[in-house]
Amino acid sequence: MKFAITSKGDQKSNILMHKMRTYLLDFDLIYDEDQPDIVVSIGGDGTLLYAFHRYSSRLDKTAFVGIHTGHLGFYADWTPDEIEKLVIAIAKTPYQVVEYPLIEVIIRYQHAGKESRYLALNESTVKSVEGTLVMDVEIRGQHFERFRGDGLCVSTPSGSTAYNKALGGAIIHPSISALQVAEMASINNRVFRTVGSPLILPSHHTCMLKPVNRLDFQVTVDHLTLLHKDVKSIQFRVPDEKIRFARFRPFPFWKRVHDSFISDSD
Repeated sequence: MKFAITSKGDQKSNILMHKMRTYLLDFDLIYDEDQPDIVVSIGGDGTLLYAFHRYSSRLDKTAFVGIHTGHLGFYADWTPDEIEKLVIAIAKTPYQVVEYPLIEVIIRYQHAGKESRYLALNESTVKSVEGTLVMDVEIRGQHFERFRGDGLCVSTPSGSTAYNKALGGAIIHPSISALQVAEMASINNRVFRTVGSPLILPSHHTCMLKPVNRLDFQVTVDHLTLLHKDVKSIQFRVPDEKIRFARFRPFPFWKRVHDSFISDSD
């Protein structure tokens, strides 16, 4: 089996990375940063997001597992003191593959140039470079509303616990193949009106945003912030690709939600 390791970059994570690499090599696994079968992320959810984007071109061939060196993450369930246990599991145990849905973002431009395509594990947001964001929102090719406000956030089920939750969106179990559209400070008065509630779209529905006035937008894809000019449309849908996690033990989603937002720190 070929493996690679990504680290948050702090001293604790780097020490664990070197230790784990040595252990796995001792078990005759092959270190391969280009074509790994399994990627170990050491740090937090942000580190795993980085690993996901680094290997997004080979999601059907690579599985991910996370070690958290800070707070318990939604993607990183192993602790530093379990590193030997995880090494033995990777080297000796066939793992279960758990797949989570993603979001595809396609940005098309006014002058029919090359379109941009991205995959998001958590969410993608759209904001105006300056002033209020004004977008026509289409669902399945039909006009739904004209949005005015600070921005829109489109999240995956696993990403529904992140920025989406802060915006008042619903928490969705990752076994449900869907995307969620949440508003950021929409303008609602006697003249302007939006639905005012998060929308949960099934995997066969597409959400399209079309600019009304300005054509330049700040688009985020997980931790990446991108400026796009002369935008004709921004399309969101659930793609065929999924992220694959290597599971060596149960990691119940609702327990993670409980431990992250409800349980006491002790």
